[in-house]
Amino acid sequence: MMIGELFIATASKVTSDASLVQSFWAEIGKQYSHRSRRYHTLAHLEKMTAELVMVKEQIEDFDAVVFAIVYHDVVYNATKKDNEEKSAELARKRLTSLSYSLSAIDRVAAHILATKSHHISEDNDTNLFTDADLSVLGAPWEAYREYYQQIRKEYAIYPDLLYKPGRRKVLQHFLDLPAIFKTQAFQTRYEGPARENLVRELETL
Repeated sequence: MMIGELFIATASKVTSDASLVQSFWAEIGKQYSHRSRRYHTLAHLEKMTAELVMVKEQIEDFDAVVFAIVYHDVVYNATKKDNEEKSAELARKRLTSLSYSLSAIDRVAAHILATKSHHISEDNDTNLFTDADLSVLGAPWEAYREYYQQIRKEYAIYPDLLYKPGRRKVLQHFLDLPAIFKTQAFQTRYEGPARENLVRELETL
């Protein structure tokens, strides 16, 4: 099931207002299709969804994870540092409009905010969610190279003099972690390849 269909099906469990659900999906699609985006697009959501469907049996509240997937990068501006907060805020507004439970909305917001630091969480759903968000780091080299080239295009406003030191800092941060991925499922599949990719990209900077 594509992420759009999954979002509509999930939201339709909460409300019978089909037009409201469709309007929210249209808004989401418009945001992720903005011309400034190269990596943070609907394709990124599809990849995350595929990763999380594979570990669905380990997820306690899959509906909350679906909402977190579609809203986690809904606000994205490469020049701003509050994208996660603004994305979580919009998710709260829209899910409140759907009459989704407040406790579940809090959980969705927590998943989204966790993508800012990617620190380990007491909530295993959050850990699986943030691991899926980072799964591209362990992709085959050609796919990984396409990813970092897309990220560079999203940051095109910055010259190499500014971009490269910042990118090196990000890559080194991940390499310095005891483990990039927090869950066994993602560590097993992606930890080794991710470290190889990060080192290889560092050599290009």
